[in-house]
Parts: sequence; structure tokens; C-alpha cells
Amino acid sequence: MSERYDVIVIGGGAAGLSGALTLGRARRRVLVVDGGQPRNAPAEGVHNYLGRENTPPGELLRIGREEARSYGVEIVEDTVERAHRDGEDFRVELAGGSSFTARRLLVTTGVVDELPDIPGLAEGWGHWVLHCPYCHGWEVRDQPIGIIATSPLVAHAALLWTQWTADLVLFTNNHEVPGVPASVRIVEGAVEKVDAQGVHVAGGQFVERAAIVVQTTLAARAGFLDDLGLKTEVLEMQGVPVATYVPADAMGKTAVPGVWVAGNVTDPMSQVIVAAAGGMKAASVINMDLLL
Repeated sequence: MSERYDVIVIGGGAAGLSGALTLGRARRRVLVVDGGQPRNAPAEGVHNYLGRENTPPGELLRIGREEARSYGVEIVEDTVERAHRDGEDFRVELAGGSSFTARRLLVTTGVVDELPDIPGLAEGWGHWVLHCPYCHGWEVRDQPIGIIATSPLVAHAALLWTQWTADLVLFTNNHEVPGVPASVRIVEGAVEKVDAQGVHVAGGQFVERAAIVVQTTLAARAGFLDDLGLKTEVLEMQGVPVATYVPADAMGKTAVPGVWVAGNVTDPMSQVIVAAAGGMKAASVINMDLLL
């Protein structure tokens, strides 16, 4: 491995590998640093990805790594603890003790789903605990589904999920839930726990459900950028904080010269195919920037 690269890509998911592939084909010296903790790891397949529908997430990454390596991209399995200026370059320090420098950085570390503190949600996450109808709706179509309220935005989720099932129950979990469609059954009270059979509500009530929907808060994986002065901002929907993200322009360029972002770390709501496209777009601009 070389110590100095044209570009270090931090994060090896769809956005990172797509960007690395683009830069490798542009004959750039590229290093990808990936911690091996993709957000979609629990899912059985990637959806809405033209040409790769239903591909297991791990298989998609394996294919992406092989493709990137075929163009000279180097990949190291580690996590970045700190990124900072080193003269005209950037230095990236890894948890395993190694450090590398690059002329540019492409950050594609994604987000972490922060689940409500309800027993059972984490165990079922990505299997029978779901968040996105476009990601999982087809797989649970026409089955009994429950939605646990975490904010007033649950009314929007309830309306959307009626496209996939007529048997929908909304658990208020002691939240105000105005605007819920009349076809959706509402169950009041705090949710005590969930399991693969359904939802347990305070007072001993149990409602059988095949799948449970819950809205998470998305937190950008970007703490290692602090020394560069690159801070996250809060994304709100209807006044409700739903995510943190690293702001950038339409091509992924951040406020810090030489640093680009792509994928969920800057666009928390994007699905896999959109994240991959963002990685390619940012990489093409980085390549041009290196020519100037």
C-alpha cells in the first residue's frame, strides 16, 4: 500500500464503492477505508436497484469490491478515527493504527438508525421490524402490520402503508396522532415490548401482527470530521427532527475545500441506487478538481 493517494474514500457501501470505481476508471490512485458495518446488513435483499433487484446486501458489496479492485482501487477494512489537514493534503488515521494521506477525501460513511427504546425492536430490525414501505412493503403485502408512533409524522406513514395492506393498526405509544386515515385502527397506550408475534401494550393488551413499522432517527457517521471543522446539521420534517447530515452542494462538495460527501451521510433518505449514483457524481467532480 502507498501512503499517499489521490483520493481516500471513507466508507465502502454503495456510494463509496461507486465513487471508487469511477475514480479507478479515471486512473486515480484510490484507497477505500470501510468498517464493514453497512446499515442494510440485516436486510435479506436490496430493492428498487435496477439490474440488482433482491440482491443480498453483502453480495452487492462483494461484487462492488471486486469491480473496484479490478481498476486498481485498494481497500482496507478498518474505521477512521480522525481526519485532518497535513500540509496541502489530508491525513486519515485509522483505529488499527495506520494512517494515510490523500489530496482529496470522499466521505460516504452513511447513517446509523437510532431506534426508540422499546424492548424487541433491535432484535427484529431489518426482519420483521421495518421502516420503509419502498424497501419492505412488497415482502409483507396484505399481511397484518402495526405502526408504532414516535412523532406526529406517523400519520404520513400510516397513509403510505395502506397501499400495501388493509390490515393496519397504529399504536399511539402515548403520542398525539392527528390526521390518521379512517381505515386505520388505533390502539391507545404505551407500547411495552414487541416480538415476532406482535405488540404488547400497557395493561396486558396484545395485538398480533406479522410485521411492525417504526420510524427511526438517522444519525450521520461523521464525528471523525470534527478536526476539519465540518459539522452536521439537523434535518426536520414538519418541525420534527428526523436526521443529521453533512451539508453539501448538488455535486457533494462540502464547505471544506477538498472534501466531498455522497450517500446517506449527506442525503439521509436516499435508497441504495440513489446513494450509488451520488458516489459516482461526486467522484466525477473530484476527478475534475484534481486536474485544475
